[in-house]
Amino acid sequence: MKRLVVAIFALYLTISPVFALQLDMSIDEEIRKNYNPSKLEQQNLPPLPKTVTPTKTVTSQPKSTTTTTTQTVAPPKMTPTVTEPVKKKVNKNLPGTTLVEDDFTAIKIKKGTKFRLKSNNLVSDYLKEGSKVSFTSLTPVYQRYVTIPAGTVFTASVEDSHLPQITGNGGLVVLRIESVKFNGRTYSAHGKVTKANHKKIFINNIKGKREYWKGVMNQIDKGEAFYQKTRATSKKLADNPIGVIISPLPTIVGAVTYVVNFAGSPIFSIGHKGGRVSIPAGSEFEIKLQEDVYLSL
Repeated sequence: MKRLVVAIFALYLTISPVFALQLDMSIDEEIRKNYNPSKLEQQNLPPLPKTVTPTKTVTSQPKSTTTTTTQTVAPPKMTPTVTEPVKKKVNKNLPGTTLVEDDFTAIKIKKGTKFRLKSNNLVSDYLKEGSKVSFTSLTPVYQRYVTIPAGTVFTASVEDSHLPQITGNGGLVVLRIESVKFNGRTYSAHGKVTKANHKKIFINNIKGKREYWKGVMNQIDKGEAFYQKTRATSKKLADNPIGVIISPLPTIVGAVTYVVNFAGSPIFSIGHKGGRVSIPAGSEFEIKLQEDVYLSL
């Protein structure tokens, strides 16, 4: 049934005058009037009418050109670092210090540094406590950042002294280094004497010779010498017929005296005085620092 309906509808569309195709032949007539269809291929066609093309006004917008300039930044100049001298605080509590500045460039001379000096004055046990003795260095001493030249002056103070004693002790001088002069300024220094006139000094005591045992030997020598004299006297008496009777007496006295001196020499020598201390100017000394010394430059 569906197929029949479709077929009828298709037939209706075909025969309907509304949907009939009508061809417009007017264009063909115009072509036949102007052109010979048989010679159309050999004839030159007339020029086609000029077509006026409307001019379009194109407004060109200026392109914004952004020029990127790459600026080369030079690296900053490296300024050489100037190392300033290290400034150290000086210990103002050092005894006897003569420093008056609070801060300055300080160079340290280490504790234990030794100096060879010559004395500018006589060093003897006659010096009183508190007396001053000066010394001049003989050779330069090299330290870090500084050289202490030859000719540097050191000053010492007499700390103790005494003359030879009847107990056999010799004279005594105790020197204590208390200052050094450097570049025209005086600095506190603490040191002791380790050598005096090429002899080692112990405990900083410059002593005269202890002559106690020398006194003992002197007592024995005196007894022996007396004994020898008495023997000589006995010989002379023995040669005389009258003196031969008493000739043994001098020898006996001499022998007794010798024995007494020999036995009592340790006691008798107590009163023998020791040697003197007397070191002339220009003698060589050696000192050793007992504390660090700070010098300013």
